[in-house]
Amino acid sequence: MGRRPNGASSIYLGADGDWHGRVTVGIKDDGKPDRRHVQAKTEAAVIRRVRALEKERDSGRVRKAGQRWTVDKWLTHWIENIAVPPAISGYTHDGYKVDISHYLIPGIGAHKLDKLTPEHLERLYAKMLSQGKAAGTAHHVHRTIRAALNEAIRRGHLTMNPAMLAKAPSPDEHEVEPYEVDEIKRILKVASERRNSTRWAIALALGLRQGEALGLRWIDVDLTGAVLRVRRSRLRPKYAHGCGETCGKTPGYCPQRVQVNRDTKDTKSRAGKRVIGLPREIVALLRAHKDRQDAERVAAGDLWCDEGWVFAMPDGRALSPNTDYREWKALLKAAGVNDGRLHDARHTSATVLLLLGVPERTVMAVMGWSSTSMAARYQHVTDTIRRQVADRVDGLIWPADSEPKSGDVAGRTDHK
Repeated sequence: MGRRPNGASSIYLGADGDWHGRVTVGIKDDGKPDRRHVQAKTEAAVIRRVRALEKERDSGRVRKAGQRWTVDKWLTHWIENIAVPPAISGYTHDGYKVDISHYLIPGIGAHKLDKLTPEHLERLYAKMLSQGKAAGTAHHVHRTIRAALNEAIRRGHLTMNPAMLAKAPSPDEHEVEPYEVDEIKRILKVASERRNSTRWAIALALGLRQGEALGLRWIDVDLTGAVLRVRRSRLRPKYAHGCGETCGKTPGYCPQRVQVNRDTKDTKSRAGKRVIGLPREIVALLRAHKDRQDAERVAAGDLWCDEGWVFAMPDGRALSPNTDYREWKALLKAAGVNDGRLHDARHTSATVLLLLGVPERTVMAVMGWSSTSMAARYQHVTDTIRRQVADRVDGLIWPADSEPKSGDVAGRTDHK
């Protein structure tokens, strides 16, 4: 019997009485052959394991040699060294970090990474729901572990992603009820009596996201040409202690807090960067708003921070998203309309465009969408639209100048 070629798999009976198999699956980082070992009580069992390892090798799914990661160690390494800004946004990183520290490491962190199963994840999600966590929270945790394990696959630490097979809870769909036209008018009437009232006209009429509206600077607004340019988004500020953590408060409430992130980020997507035509009334509102801001600048004197924001604090500093959110809630209450999310203003704007019959491609340009599927999420059939459809059907089938004849029932005459 001839000599077996280098790298060929071998199966043999060991001195310990067990059968052994060795399979070369590749090359290690140091250049030496990566030769894996399997062991069983019978030759048939070892043959099956050797064939399975050869199949994984040939399909490129064999686990990389080296450190045997636990879920805890991998998630910690991933969030601290791989899934970090600027590769992902700061908000996404914060969300991943919460999922990992609050749910994933306490729930499944002790498992070996390559031994994690879909059932482990499904039991974690079920436990979260039994503890009163929202389905949306469990779904977000699922997305986080899926992203982390996908990276483990790309780096050869894992051959398959159990999160791709696990059944995650479906997030509860928020029932959006966009405001009707008369409700929009009531909101804007109340807003006209408050600072930064034009902020809400832009939200409800043009559908700018909160970050986009608060990120507007006057250089983005052309009142003569009646257009504004969406170029950036205002970020929620993140703070660190400026007192050496001696105040006993969280960083956001530290008397000497220091902001550690930028005020804005540039809009990266092609669809997000857009030019929007301004209705005449919006132009008039912006002119009046600028006059009021100029008066505030004079009143503030040396305390004025000339940062160029369209919507600012009385001293010119950037408007906080949290302050903006609270103002929205107070506005809805004062207007006597249903409570809603700030993002519902964007749904309302998209629905107004549907009501006006604006073509879909134009709606996408105004709203900053890259996909037509977004229209189904944001444009809603309201009572006004239903009434318009019913009236158009009336006009088509039963013209206004036609009179039901005597003896007609529902527009049909009985014939004997």
